[in-house]
Amino acid sequence: MYKIAVVPGDGTGPEVIAEGLKVLKAVAALKKFKYETAMFDFGGERYLKTGKILSDDDVAELRKFDAIYLGAVGHPDVPPGVLEKGLLLKLRFDLDQYINLRPVKLYPGVDCPLKDKKPEDIDFVVVRENTEDMYVGVGGCMKKGTPDEVALQTSVNTRKGVERCIRYAFDLTRKRNKKRKLTLCAKTNVLTYAHDLWWRAFNEVGAEYPDVARDYAHVDATCMWMVKNPEFFDVIVTTNMFGDIITDLGAMIQGGMGIAAGGNINPSGTSMFEPIGGSAPKYTGKNVINPLAAICAAGMLLEALGEHEAGQAVEQAVMYVTANQLKSLSAGKMGYSTTEVGGLVVKALK
Repeated sequence: MYKIAVVPGDGTGPEVIAEGLKVLKAVAALKKFKYETAMFDFGGERYLKTGKILSDDDVAELRKFDAIYLGAVGHPDVPPGVLEKGLLLKLRFDLDQYINLRPVKLYPGVDCPLKDKKPEDIDFVVVRENTEDMYVGVGGCMKKGTPDEVALQTSVNTRKGVERCIRYAFDLTRKRNKKRKLTLCAKTNVLTYAHDLWWRAFNEVGAEYPDVARDYAHVDATCMWMVKNPEFFDVIVTTNMFGDIITDLGAMIQGGMGIAAGGNINPSGTSMFEPIGGSAPKYTGKNVINPLAAICAAGMLLEALGEHEAGQAVEQAVMYVTANQLKSLSAGKMGYSTTEVGGLVVKALK
C-alpha cells in the first residue's frame, strides 16, 4: 500500500492533477497494486487566506509519505519568490531531494520546433543537482537603492553534494543502457573553482564506471548542441542553475511545457513529481489545459516507487494519444478538453 501526498496547488494545477489521479486509478487496477492518497492545500490560495506557506510540521507530515504528487505552485497575487522559496525550495532542501530529474523525449505525433528531428533523435535525460549552487541563498546586499549598491549571490558546491549527483547520473546512464554516455555540462573555463570541483569529481567517480563514456560540454555549447544535434546526448549531469536553464530548452525541443514532467528525487527518502509548466492562471477553470505533463509525472512517480510496468504503461498510453488523437499540445488547441484527454489516456491503457 503506497502512500501518496497530493498537492494540487494553484491555477490549473488541480485540473491536471485530477486527470493524473484518474490515470493512476486506472493503471493501479490494471497492474494490481494498491495506494492511498492524502490531499494538502499548500499554495498561493492558502497563503493569501492564512499567511501560511509551509511549516516544519508540514514537512514532517509529508516525510511520512512514499511520494508527493504536485500540480503547480504560483499565484498572480503572491509576490515573486514567496512561494518559490517558502514552499518549493523548502521542500527540496528539507526533504533532501538532491536530484532534479528531467526526461527530454519527443513523443510520436508531437510537433518539434527543430527541423527534421524525429522521436529517435530526442531522447535524453538531464540530471540537475537540486539543493546547492546559488539556490542556497548565500549572499547579501549593501547600500541597496543607491548608485553604490553591491549585490552578491554565492554559488555553493560541496564535494558531497556534487559527488552524489554525479554518481546518481552514472548509475542512471548505466541503467538506461542506451548510448551509455554521460555528459558533464559546466563552465570550467570561467568558473575555475566551483566547476573544477565538478570536473574532478566527474572523472574520479567516472573511473568506477568504465562501461560509461564520459563527455564534457560548456553550458553554452550544450545549448547549441541541444538545438543542432540533440541526438548526441544520452544523459547530461549539471549544476542547479545551469540545469534550471537547459531543462526549459529541453521542454521546448520535446514539444512544449504541455508534455514536460520532472521529479525532485531523494533516492532513499520522499520524492516529489510534477509537471514543469507552472500554474497557467489564465486557463484556470476553462477545461482546456493539457494534462499530459501531469500524467507523465504520475508515470515517473510510479517508476520511482518500483512499479516499472505501470510507469511504462502510462508512458505508452500517452504516446498512443499523442501519435493518434491530439491535434496539438497547446491549451485550447488539442481537439479535446482537459478531462477528455485524461479519458483518452485511460482508454489507451486498457
